[in-house]
Amino acid sequence: MRKFSSMASLLYLGLYIQRGTYNKKVGINVLRSYSRLLSPKPPGPLMQYRKLIEEGKLRWDPNQERIALALENLLGRLEQYEKDMEEYHVNLANWEKKREYERRKLLMEEAELKQQGDLLGSVNKNRNQILERLMLWKKPRNVESGVGKWVSYLNRERKLDSLVGRRPTAPPAPKGVYIYGNVGSGKTMLMDMFYCGTQRIVKHRRRFHFHEAMLKINEHMHQFWKNQVEEKSLQSNISSWITSLPFDMKVKEWVAAEERYKQDVQMKDILPAVADKFLMEWHADQRGASILCFDEIQTVDVFAIVALSGILSRLLSTGTVLVATSNRAPHDLNQDGMQWELFQKFVSKLEKHCEIIAIGSEIDYRRLIAQRCMDQVHYFWPLDGGALTAFETMWEQVTNQLGGKITSYTIPVMFGRTLEVPQSCNGVARLTFEYLCSRPLGAADYIAVAQNYHTVFISDIPVMSMRIRDKARRFITLIDELYNYHCCLVCSAASSIDDLFQGTEEGTLFDLESFQFETEIEGGKLRRNVLAEGSVSSGGSPTGIISMLSGQEEMFAFRRAVSRLIEMQTPLYLEGVHSLHPFFQNKIKSM
Repeated sequence: MRKFSSMASLLYLGLYIQRGTYNKKVGINVLRSYSRLLSPKPPGPLMQYRKLIEEGKLRWDPNQERIALALENLLGRLEQYEKDMEEYHVNLANWEKKREYERRKLLMEEAELKQQGDLLGSVNKNRNQILERLMLWKKPRNVESGVGKWVSYLNRERKLDSLVGRRPTAPPAPKGVYIYGNVGSGKTMLMDMFYCGTQRIVKHRRRFHFHEAMLKINEHMHQFWKNQVEEKSLQSNISSWITSLPFDMKVKEWVAAEERYKQDVQMKDILPAVADKFLMEWHADQRGASILCFDEIQTVDVFAIVALSGILSRLLSTGTVLVATSNRAPHDLNQDGMQWELFQKFVSKLEKHCEIIAIGSEIDYRRLIAQRCMDQVHYFWPLDGGALTAFETMWEQVTNQLGGKITSYTIPVMFGRTLEVPQSCNGVARLTFEYLCSRPLGAADYIAVAQNYHTVFISDIPVMSMRIRDKARRFITLIDELYNYHCCLVCSAASSIDDLFQGTEEGTLFDLESFQFETEIEGGKLRRNVLAEGSVSSGGSPTGIISMLSGQEEMFAFRRAVSRLIEMQTPLYLEGVHSLHPFFQNKIKSM
């Protein structure tokens, strides 16, 4: 039974939490398991790294320790930065409140002049009539009607600057860290150690993998455009505060039009508006610093470059601290030259706000750790009697220990969709390769599976070649998301992990990464198709998305999937499932 120890402890903890039963010994073990989560100040990345070295779970690497030290130094600067940002946000809130009060006051003064039929003031009336005739004489016939509103808006903003002062300046943010290097070199592990260390220090902290970040950006943009359409349909309605003003209806309508114009100006640039809600959506009532941990930065298509440039540039400019990982240095991210000028500005912003560090190691540590563990009991191959029997035995063992009934269950997916899981049992799911990878599913669906199930059984995985290249690309995305959410993965497959992507039917695989970001949104269409057709919104959406990837980029995707599959079989990975997966974290928080 020794080889099942990691799985057994995981399942026993899940059973304890789900049933709500009390056992003193188990309760003590649960508290010990979660002592780090519950402690007021979790250890920093350097301490976590050295502890794993002492326990023999990792092999010391000077490059990894150097990066752990850089992240530790950053963590040390965040505590004071959090206090500075809390003070800044208080000042900002007071400034915004005062500015809005003065803005409405100016509007009322203008409305009162309108009511009196003398908007420009009696003193300057004659002079302005002459100026107006001159302007009309010189005015081109095609001048837009909104020019007057724009001038009025700018004049009002200048007056507000003199009355209230300019927006408070945010305190200088500590430089973030951008880590790049080969697959399996420890980038994500070190970033996650840093993220764990920020738990009791920074309020606004989010961790995204590239897939999830792109989907979140797309979701926010879709909601933004949808809200714009709804607001336009309600433009005839006047706000309650305007309705109560002591003016006639014509003047009230003028005030309402000025208000709408102000909102249009502020919301014209969609990406900054999306960025402002990207990190704060769950903590809108809290003030302080913000941390964004971003795993696997890539620029696979035009949409990714435009979105990343707009969102990350805005976040960095407003004080967010970025810790990111990538296979490439910033300048090498866009080897196809897409949107080059925009990309160059994005790189300059990254270099200004982040310390760029190459991890430098050529060793795939996931593979090295796996070689120490001979009992890889969660990956069963080939698809013969012995392996299939072992796979079925583990499924029965898991579901019996959980004591739950196996049922079909429907889980929510982004964009208002759902996905049916045919076999589900208390946080454990069983699906086939064909069900997950032969249909038009993508990152959004796989994120939903990974978030809802701490243990996922996938059966009948074939050897992949060009004949089933679309399925292979989906499978790589699936593995990325299961790994990202730290799921326990149990597989039955036709070959070993190393040979899984080496099929030769109709040729070997290529372009493995370009399919990763496809996901269904509307009417059975894929995300890329919807964006390309411009049907995500009523306007302003990208008119074309073309993925252009080099052969080296494809190899990164292939090697990453193999490396992660190998790591997911190791005791070190499996021991972390019960403390890192959202299923258990949410249960502990609710208790």
